[in-house]
Amino acid sequence: MYRFRSFALAMLLTCYWAASGLADTPTKVLQPIDVATLKSVVAAEISPDGNWTAYLRSVPRRPMEDADGRAWSELHLLDAQGTSRGFIVGEVNINSVRWTPDSKAITYLAVRNGDKRAALYLIPVDGGESRRVLTHEAGIQSYDISVDGRRIAYLAAQPKSADEQAVSEKGFNQEIYEEDQPATRVWLADVDLAATETQTVNGGTMLELTGSASFVQWSPTGRELAVVLAKTPTVDDSYMFKRVHVVDVDSGHIVQSIENPGKLGQVGFSPDGRHLAMISAADINDPHEGRLAVAKVPGDTSAVDLMPDYEAHVSAFAWQDNSTLVWVADEREATRLGKVTVDKQVAQMAEPLDVIATSLSLDTAGQKAAVVAHSPRHPAEVVKVTVGDWQMERQTVSNPQLDDVRFAAQEVVRWTARDGQELEGILVKPLNYEPGRRYPLIMVVHGGPESHVSNGWVTSYSSPGQVGAARGFAVFYPNYRGSTGRGVAFSKLGQADAAGKEFDDLIDGVDHLIEMGLVDKQRVGITGGSYGGYASAWGATYYSDRFAASVMFVGISDNTSKVGTTDIPEEMYLVHHRKRLWEDPDYFAERSPIRYVQRNHTPTLILHGKQDPRVHPSQSLELFRHLKTLGQAPVRLVLYEGEGHGNRKAAARFDYNLRLLRWMELYLQGAGGQAPPYEIDYDAELGAP
Repeated sequence: MYRFRSFALAMLLTCYWAASGLADTPTKVLQPIDVATLKSVVAAEISPDGNWTAYLRSVPRRPMEDADGRAWSELHLLDAQGTSRGFIVGEVNINSVRWTPDSKAITYLAVRNGDKRAALYLIPVDGGESRRVLTHEAGIQSYDISVDGRRIAYLAAQPKSADEQAVSEKGFNQEIYEEDQPATRVWLADVDLAATETQTVNGGTMLELTGSASFVQWSPTGRELAVVLAKTPTVDDSYMFKRVHVVDVDSGHIVQSIENPGKLGQVGFSPDGRHLAMISAADINDPHEGRLAVAKVPGDTSAVDLMPDYEAHVSAFAWQDNSTLVWVADEREATRLGKVTVDKQVAQMAEPLDVIATSLSLDTAGQKAAVVAHSPRHPAEVVKVTVGDWQMERQTVSNPQLDDVRFAAQEVVRWTARDGQELEGILVKPLNYEPGRRYPLIMVVHGGPESHVSNGWVTSYSSPGQVGAARGFAVFYPNYRGSTGRGVAFSKLGQADAAGKEFDDLIDGVDHLIEMGLVDKQRVGITGGSYGGYASAWGATYYSDRFAASVMFVGISDNTSKVGTTDIPEEMYLVHHRKRLWEDPDYFAERSPIRYVQRNHTPTLILHGKQDPRVHPSQSLELFRHLKTLGQAPVRLVLYEGEGHGNRKAAARFDYNLRLLRWMELYLQGAGGQAPPYEIDYDAELGAP
């Protein structure tokens, strides 16, 4: 067992809420247009000297006003006093922010100034315009700067040859499925980051490495690179078979390979280059990377789990010194910060935070950290953390209008499944909740199932959250068996039992809320995306007698065809079904919602991106066709052009949110009956009070 030194939560949050700017008498409630236009911080990088924090803020386009598309990504800068200023703002898309080693400039990737593909830019902190540093014909995907600031290692696809390009221009553009995808390569380029004028380097030298790269980092010595390679550029291989390698820069050869056993997350050299840390899966059947492990460089061919008994999922880390790592972990519905040494000594562990931290950036001294964190009352912001005493101070306020919003109570709820398994989830009570009164319930089932919902900001275009609560709903987010945040064993509980005990957990959670006296049993709706869409389809068929409405998004209806049309078949086999279709065809049929369509009496709204490679749109079409043919309850299918496994563009997100709410209001609060008109008056929705 580990001995943890804990710190009082009150101390952790002494400065945090003081900076949040909460209004004394909020008067407004969240509306769909408010959710559509909420800004959030998506990344934060503290400078090596600890005096600055560069962060990216996502700024959604306003539906019906701006040209449709994904949210803009702006670059902002915080100084040591916490004063923030926009650095590159407006209609821009800034990504992959890094500091130069001397803390004097910020580098980033963007398509601007006539670029055809993403290029590397640099902008000085003390003033001046951005200058382009590096370009590549196929576009730069990610990069790392050497410690001396003279070389860039970066990732880019290998461009087509002249012959390939000529044939393509003649119309021969056939796709050889999963065979002709261009691999991502590692490139090296010499640069002069100290130059005062634009000196653009084009291309560089490609390393001849077998496989497709997804990560590259310089060692502190500058003599080696850490490179993550998968066998092929397919999504499946990048999910399940990425491996860490150490490459000698001079020869371009791999000199060390570390066989991480399954899924892989963050990787990073220690300051002295003698260790590589990584967030890895525990084994090939582990559904989600979450073990913090280290390997010695040179030498080790496998990594050692530093906290093997910690039942949580580490999500980010940073090296404090040559032997100590600071980490962030998802622990049940909270997050926690801590420190651990390479000899497996847990030096410190803070109390679970009252915010949900999702990233971590540490200065060179290892004393100041910038984290991105959200809470039940705000989306992601920059939070400054002092390492050691773990004091926190919120640094940014991206949505000051939220200070005037009334928020419903949000809390963790616990229940016991029918087989005795203890379970947890998040409950948002109706805004004007009155004890003793029963309310309609929207249950939002997360995807994965290897993910979870934390007790933070839960409202989005596909999740009613506080908008639903303001309209009189209770909103419930169950973390059923198979969820992350509770260690490897818990995350495996649903394997080889699709739609079995995992979905029974959902019913048991609803029954718990009914027994609490909170929920009206006759007015329960279910929704979710991906695996949550699968649950919604199951609720509309197998468990139709329990749900008065279902909204299924990019969900599964037929496991037999799903495993043959997804872009992650090996992931489905290794961490989900644990068997092949031909080994047990009855299992795949029995765990498919279309098997039980005759049970359907639940009005079902089905939505899907037309370009979804993960769950093929035919999954939604199959369920829609059978339910419509049966004609036992209203059903509607909405397809989004240009969207994939989840909506990214402003119009599609806004439309989805409105349709979800309207369906639930009609069948859980209204008269029910026929489906509502398929048209939506967007202008009227934009003018909602």
